[in-house]
Amino acid sequence: MSPSRARLAVAASAALLATAALVLVAPAAVAAGPTATFTKTSDWGTGWEGGYRIANPGPGSLTSWTVEFDLPTGHRVTTLWDGSWSQSGNHVTVRNASWNGTIAAGGSTSFGFDVAYSGAYAPPANCRLNGAPCDGSGDGTDTTPPSVPTGLRVTGVTSSSVSLAWTASTDNVGVTGYDVYRGTTLVSRVTGASATVTGLAASTTYSFSVAARDAAGNVSARSAAVSATTSGGTTPPPGPYKKVGYFAQWGIYGRAFTVKSVDTLGMAGKLTHINYAFANVGADGRCFEANALGQGDAYADYQKSFDAASSVDGVGDTWDQRLKGNFNQLKELKARYPGLKVLISIGGWTYSKYFSDAALTAASRQAMVASCLDIYIKGNLPLIGGDPAGGPGAAFGVFDGVDIDWEWPASAGNTGNIVRPEDRQNFSLLLAEFRRQLDAYGGSVGRSYALSAFLPADPAKITAGIEVPQVFSALDWATVQGYDFHGAWESTTNHQANLYAAAGDPSPRRFSVDLAVTTYTSRGAPARALVVGVPFYGRGWTGVPATNNGLFQPGRAATGTWEPGIEDYKKLKSFPGTRYRDTAAGALWLYDGTNWWSYDDPTVIAQKAAYVKNRGLGGLMAWELDADDGTLTAAVDSGLR
Repeated sequence: MSPSRARLAVAASAALLATAALVLVAPAAVAAGPTATFTKTSDWGTGWEGGYRIANPGPGSLTSWTVEFDLPTGHRVTTLWDGSWSQSGNHVTVRNASWNGTIAAGGSTSFGFDVAYSGAYAPPANCRLNGAPCDGSGDGTDTTPPSVPTGLRVTGVTSSSVSLAWTASTDNVGVTGYDVYRGTTLVSRVTGASATVTGLAASTTYSFSVAARDAAGNVSARSAAVSATTSGGTTPPPGPYKKVGYFAQWGIYGRAFTVKSVDTLGMAGKLTHINYAFANVGADGRCFEANALGQGDAYADYQKSFDAASSVDGVGDTWDQRLKGNFNQLKELKARYPGLKVLISIGGWTYSKYFSDAALTAASRQAMVASCLDIYIKGNLPLIGGDPAGGPGAAFGVFDGVDIDWEWPASAGNTGNIVRPEDRQNFSLLLAEFRRQLDAYGGSVGRSYALSAFLPADPAKITAGIEVPQVFSALDWATVQGYDFHGAWESTTNHQANLYAAAGDPSPRRFSVDLAVTTYTSRGAPARALVVGVPFYGRGWTGVPATNNGLFQPGRAATGTWEPGIEDYKKLKSFPGTRYRDTAAGALWLYDGTNWWSYDDPTVIAQKAAYVKNRGLGGLMAWELDADDGTLTAAVDSGLR
């Protein structure tokens, strides 16, 4: 929550208490149970602000609450504070925050929200509190248990703990939490679809299962059990770290960076995962392959014939192969490095336009996921332009999972992107559908497929578009954008990837890696599921005065090899000038008297790797491999050993 929103929340709560006599939904004269009372606090013609006051008359404490109500046609929630929310059609569901779920007998709490609307104002209707009428009447009897949690998996281990995640359950009224069992012993109760069980013995195997609860006390059957073995000794980092690098489809052209380059530069043996960027989503909401400028490059993906000198295995392609191009080279690279996994990344800055449409309904989500898995996981590549490459199963085995790069749910990204407020909930549902179909197909072929996502660092974008517990319940891990905090689209020099907020930063929002990580963990993300993004390129300005060694000074976009204001690390490392370090912020810059560049070098990478270890995070991710000469990849590897 932003400071301004916090102030609004306090003001709204005060207004709710001060105007109790003006409520539009009054409780019964003698309420049998807890009540939820609505008040509108302001109206500006195209929107209004209001909220609910939840009161508990007793005799016992209320340990959690879910408020549901219907808005009139043309009304939609845009912002809500002091709770988590979702909206399906006109139906809104609000659940307590982590700190206001328990209401003692005689106590109360409030949540507020803003609504955008057209037409005539009307108050919410059909209010239910934990399944019962909001006026406190009736018993609200609910005897239907939630669905059994599925997809239970281990996301991390230490010598004394095991981290778990699972696919969220559904319920006719609403799931309020989960019971986590070690064997037959209840060891934890959580509200989100992830948990960390602590206090375990080292080098010991445990069995875990999960059951879902609703507000009426109904409990589902337990999930299928999973086993996990804690690590030995007392070293806190849980298991191997993820070392992820993005391979850009287009790097094989002007940059002359091929999949073989990943091998010859010594990168392949130092990475755990390669994300191949990018697959596109069409106007019909489905994955596709094409040879069309701005739409796709099937030629680079699987039609280009690499000669012997450019091939990972040293054998040139023949024209009539069913699989050629980067996909075949990735398959050869995996054969050379059996521990290396490759994920197909869908979207990115350029190809996120139609994500909102694809995620809009259950049917569209099912269709999108099925199309993406058909092409990239099942490997059924379309035959295009008379080239013989492709056909059923041609690319099976190339990809070990899917990486979703929607930039950004419910927030502006590239010009022309479709953006809806309901993207926030639909993003969670889309990831859940990917998890469901990946697990189902993986079970049918005896393989396990990973699911990751690229998530924003900006707390405002996180609030607008990311339901943190729901998102992480579907993912194996998420890579968090740790760069592009500032760039030459601004007229003032600033760090583009600082670890912590820099002293004297004049920007209104002082972005940092630590701010992003803390925002996610404070909202329920398992630390071990967070992988921090690092840049293998720099952002620069020119015409920069010498004051403060160029930091926080005016400038314009510097000349870059591929585009203004950007340059690869492998070139920046040799640029003339003086290099300055802000070790407190975890940042480096280069200044030659007029040109100013912000970038990461091995020392900064080492500091970020130490941060990952100290925070118990999952690893580091690099965008993008073709900007490195092997130096930074080696720094990632050595820093995470």
